[in-house]
Amino acid sequence: MTEQVQSNKPYSDMPERVIFTEEMRKTHTILIPNMLPRHFKILSQVFNNYGYKTELLADGLNGDSQKVIDAGLKYVHNDACYPALLVIGQFITALQSGRYDTDKVALLLSQTGGGCRASNYISLLRKALVRAGFGHVPVISINFSGLESMPGFKITLPMIPRLLYAILYGDLIMLLVNQCRPYETVKGTSEALADAWSERLAVEMTGENAHAAMKYKNIKENYRRIIRDFAAIDGIAARKTDPKVRVGVVGEIYVKFSPLGNNGLEEFLVSEGAEPVLAGLVDFCLYVVTNSLVDYKLYGINKTQSKIYGIVDKFILGKQDDLISIIHEEGTFTPMTSFRHTRTLTRDYVGMGAKMGEGWLLTAEILELIDEGVNSVVITQPFGCLPNHIVGKGMMKPIKENMPDVNLVAIDYDAGATKINQENRIKLMLANARR
Repeated sequence: MTEQVQSNKPYSDMPERVIFTEEMRKTHTILIPNMLPRHFKILSQVFNNYGYKTELLADGLNGDSQKVIDAGLKYVHNDACYPALLVIGQFITALQSGRYDTDKVALLLSQTGGGCRASNYISLLRKALVRAGFGHVPVISINFSGLESMPGFKITLPMIPRLLYAILYGDLIMLLVNQCRPYETVKGTSEALADAWSERLAVEMTGENAHAAMKYKNIKENYRRIIRDFAAIDGIAARKTDPKVRVGVVGEIYVKFSPLGNNGLEEFLVSEGAEPVLAGLVDFCLYVVTNSLVDYKLYGINKTQSKIYGIVDKFILGKQDDLISIIHEEGTFTPMTSFRHTRTLTRDYVGMGAKMGEGWLLTAEILELIDEGVNSVVITQPFGCLPNHIVGKGMMKPIKENMPDVNLVAIDYDAGATKINQENRIKLMLANARR
């Protein structure tokens, strides 16, 4: 079933929108691009529990990234930003692999509804699919902005808490892996434990005992079990006695988190004897929520929506604060910073009305890291991403003027950028940090 997209755009080559129907829900596999492997593994299982058949893509993550880049370059206009090229390239590569019956497959892509080109990736993807001969494949938008809807795919109210806790679990595991990998005596121990816990949580949240697993006291007990397991890894005591240089990573959300987007940046930092530090995905969710509150404060729009988001904001902040308290309680690891503090840090640098792309959040995360004592920060940017060049690279000068001891480096990630040049610049930053 197809439906002509209604558009005011001047060009006439807008592809037809293939509808994902209720019947397709029973027959189709939904492919998900892989931005955060830990988080998305659990999120994928949540969708499966609600009657969907989803699969997380691994194309490009096993030393074969060039084929994904080549597919993106072939089917995406070279003016599009690097994350669009990679996400679309990963989809096209998977469809061309022969692993799937393309008459029984759909693609899932998130949209924030903001001013970034990420909100237009779906149009770019549909055009690419037509050019590659897959114009019959449905593309599903997952969004909370009312941008698109599909009759066969809906996020229902019972799903929302599970999706939130999947994100919080993913944030916790990502934080613990990054704090353990530089110190583990047996290499690979942290990753193996993270895999085991991701698998266990996915089963717990979606299996026969899912109702019990979703009780908040059991979720908090899981936090404690996870932290204890990571604290027991051999060699972790060295984190207190012989700490590594801590290096923060901020930037455009895909390039910041995705190993495909940043050429395995976290792994590289660990190999260079550093400890990576990243804010979690829940911070980005709270950033989106905060922007709705700011819209009402600055412009007086969406009053009813802002009241709802105010409740959501308090709820998520409370859950994040509980997780932070539990990490503090155990004592081995450094917890993430509460977002209620993070969003106060930009006061002297950038207004909260600056919300294109990662907007004020990117500046806030740099300042959050410095506030935590992480004075070396890598700013990851897709080449040509205007919002990030302003709120990331553009904020380096005023931050360094106020805090001359901080060590900031902006790294462009693009199909034409060489990995060795990126890594050499980071090595120089690490040398300066150690000196």
